[in-house]
Amino acid sequence: MAAVPATVSGVLLEPLVSRDPVGPRITYYDDATGERIELSAVTLANWAAKTANLVRDELGAGPGSRVAVLLPAHWQTAAVVFGIWWIGAEVVLGGDAVLDGGADIAMCTADRLGEADDLVGTGEIAVLSLDPFGKPVADLPVGLTDYATAVRVHGDQIVPESRPGAALAGRSVDDVVAAARASAARRGLTPTDRVWSDGSWDTADQLIENLLAVFAAGGSLVQVAHPDPAAQDRRREIEKVSVTFS
Repeated sequence: MAAVPATVSGVLLEPLVSRDPVGPRITYYDDATGERIELSAVTLANWAAKTANLVRDELGAGPGSRVAVLLPAHWQTAAVVFGIWWIGAEVVLGGDAVLDGGADIAMCTADRLGEADDLVGTGEIAVLSLDPFGKPVADLPVGLTDYATAVRVHGDQIVPESRPGAALAGRSVDDVVAAARASAARRGLTPTDRVWSDGSWDTADQLIENLLAVFAAGGSLVQVAHPDPAAQDRRREIEKVSVTFS
């Protein structure tokens, strides 16, 4: 058996693809727009691979590169962070990037372009519309990469980096995986758990607690943006939720 690639994606995402490639892995709701998107492990892995190819081949990232992720808790954000990890680069989140001296590349929404500009200086910026139908960002300034347009031309397979650098806000791959597994164990998560969450992924700790821990346990996530309180009990029943993150 081949060794598992020494990336966060290889350790946390690949086993999910192997064990249950087509079952729901992330179900994303936005109650402000009525959006519902469901991704299997293999679909998420394909999106992550396409992102990895984009970030490596067009934006020039690799081991040692710092990529600022200025995005909400969203299914595309999950694809972005796992894509960055496939190529051995480091994810830095907004506040962490400011504290740690910026980034080489930024991936952001249009409303955070100013923040991205401050962080990367002359570095590359990719902008995500987060549109469920893949629409590009309107009126994007010249010199910026539109993620929705650019990512679709890239392949959905990736050769993982065998010698990754830091993975998340200065933490190594081993540290991030250990923290995710510890969080899963502390909360008693299991592979059969379906987790409801409206938690953010704005800091390294939040990303570990609210996303990576679920995957470390082998579970699946129902991530809700702008939750309508009146809809959640019924949603938990429909989605067969077994654990709720407050």
